Amino acid sequence: MKKALVVGINFYEHLNKLHGCVNDAYKVNQVLERHMNGELNFDVRHVTAVDAESAISRKQLKEDVKKLFEDDSQIALFYFAGHGYIEDSAGYLLTSECADGDDGLPLQDILDMANASKAKNKIIILDSCHSGVAGNQKSLGDKAILTEGMTILTASTKDQYAEESDGSGVFTSLLVDALNGGAANLLGDITPGSIYAHIDQSLSLWEQRPVFKTNVKAFTSLRKVSPPIQLSELRQLTEFFATANTEFSLDPSFEPQPPAPNHGIKPNPENTRKFSVLQKLNRLNLVRPVGEEHMYFAAMNSKSCKLTVLGEHYWNLVVNKRI
Repeated sequence: MKKALVVGINFYEHLNKLHGCVNDAYKVNQVLERHMNGELNFDVRHVTAVDAESAISRKQLKEDVKKLFEDDSQIALFYFAGHGYIEDSAGYLLTSECADGDDGLPLQDILDMANASKAKNKIIILDSCHSGVAGNQKSLGDKAILTEGMTILTASTKDQYAEESDGSGVFTSLLVDALNGGAANLLGDITPGSIYAHIDQSLSLWEQRPVFKTNVKAFTSLRKVSPPIQLSELRQLTEFFATANTEFSLDPSFEPQPPAPNHGIKPNPENTRKFSVLQKLNRLNLVRPVGEEHMYFAAMNSKSCKLTVLGEHYWNLVVNKRI
């Protein structure tokens, strides 16, 4: 079972109202609910505040967070978009009735509930100002205390604001892009680590900087998208290459439509099938031609192909039965 609490607050009684947080929460809710193939993914509780009637109180938010982390689910994920506040080393998430900042829900309360949770993976994602302070204890300065299975991903450091652009948070836009496939590996899996890498690479050092803190033995998959290659084809790496350093010999019989003259060699159906897979592996930077710029010329000139560094990595995964 995978649970998610997705919160977006635009309406504030005493503070500046926000405009993109509800929309951001809607996008996150939509992308988490199902995998790309339509299968159910997270069981999402989606809570938003757009006006006084739908206002979210500190008590309500705390109760919702408590319910999220109260059982032993496979993944318990909390996403928040709204105002954040920092005072000394303490951080707060601000709900609709807040006026002073320190009257919000302390991040430490959220961390305490998550740290005490029996959920196997606890993930906190915050698109709010100063959210990078999450997990830090005042007595430890910038050091964080996270129990095993805990991951925190925030839009900015403790000293930065979370920016908006075109009616959406910059951080959440990148988060949704990552979950839609931008951070997927060749198996179609998207993990907290790959999401952070996607966001980190997308923002310059002059912009808000995302913060990533984790204490896990292995990353869990948050969503699956269509992989760029079938697993059965990826596993053929070990069929083509006996070792990680093996070169696979090619000749014109691998090309289904060789131009004349073709040295009297006709296309071989089994070879053309293999060559089709090798070309897919080449496009994914797993295989490269030796002595030629393109796979086609490697075949026509009877050269060979070999694994790239990335290809060696996936070759090892197949050999060690990791995929």
